[in-house]
Amino acid sequence: MSNLYLLTTSLLTGGAMSAPPPPPLPANPSDSLSSLLVSTANKALEARVSHKIVPTLETTVETSSPQFSSQWQKRSPTTLLKYQQLKYQQRLPNYQPATPSPKSGTELYYQRLAALRAGKLYTRLPAHSFSSFWAKGLNNKGVPLKKPTYQQWKQLLAQEARAVAYGQGNNRLSMVVGDSLSLWLPAQGLPNYQLWLNQGISGENTSQILSRLSAFYQTRPDTIYVMAGINDLRQGKTDQVILNNLRQITRQLRQNHPQAQLIIQSILPTRATAISNQRIRNLNQQIAQIAQQEGAAYLNLHKLFTDSKGQMQHNLTTDGIHLTPLGYQVWQEALQYTESLIAANRAKALSL
Repeated sequence: MSNLYLLTTSLLTGGAMSAPPPPPLPANPSDSLSSLLVSTANKALEARVSHKIVPTLETTVETSSPQFSSQWQKRSPTTLLKYQQLKYQQRLPNYQPATPSPKSGTELYYQRLAALRAGKLYTRLPAHSFSSFWAKGLNNKGVPLKKPTYQQWKQLLAQEARAVAYGQGNNRLSMVVGDSLSLWLPAQGLPNYQLWLNQGISGENTSQILSRLSAFYQTRPDTIYVMAGINDLRQGKTDQVILNNLRQITRQLRQNHPQAQLIIQSILPTRATAISNQRIRNLNQQIAQIAQQEGAAYLNLHKLFTDSKGQMQHNLTTDGIHLTPLGYQVWQEALQYTESLIAANRAKALSL
């Protein structure tokens, strides 16, 4: 993918989805947010999906979805997001995709590539978008898709990040960084009053994630969610390597994006016999300490996914590690709850 695509895909969002950035959270916001996430959020979310009710932020957004568009296209009138009071909303017990979506990394890659070439951000599109370019593993000419290389994935994510950096405007931006678990996080279930940038790559360990943080250096995220470490465990890396890399990831993200709320997420449990869940629990305790020491918040997702034996709940995973649609719904609920807490903190800061 050449820079030519980027020249024609600057992000002109057609007006802001959100109000101009409010004053930053109070000094050391991560301490107070971490305590909220560890106590309030996890107590509220530990119930099963079919029973839980979580607060979401009711918003008013522009009628046209923000997207990449030609730099010569006119902007539509700006519509500011109005913060409204939190409202409790019952969630559906099961997530059933109504339309076909990419089933392989290859299909997902070509969907995102087609979106970028068309001047659109794939996280703002329906799951079946540009299906003629990837459906059934064939392109729009009926030719089988060639599996993208790791380098091509890195280039695609870097191009998406650069395009968002050029055209974010006053829109809020949340970013997910990690491996295949993050890569396959469906954007359709995330808060749509802001932009989302997915910087997950399948198979990556903490060393590889650390090495490519500069690819989205120019972005201006409000929130960054990091989840990493499971592939290190699969590859036989030591705990010290994992923890050192996560500390360096946290420090570099804090340095590159000082205004962002950085949230380190726990490693999820597994049903893989080769990986000790007790080891994961011990690692998570140390990851929480690193987050606190480095000025980040810690989001403990682990308890939301465990069964009575401390393993991943069988209905939340496809193979013991990767998630089912229901597993992703649990994660999405946690992120929605977290975004609501952050928005409430910002609204409170604005009222002072």
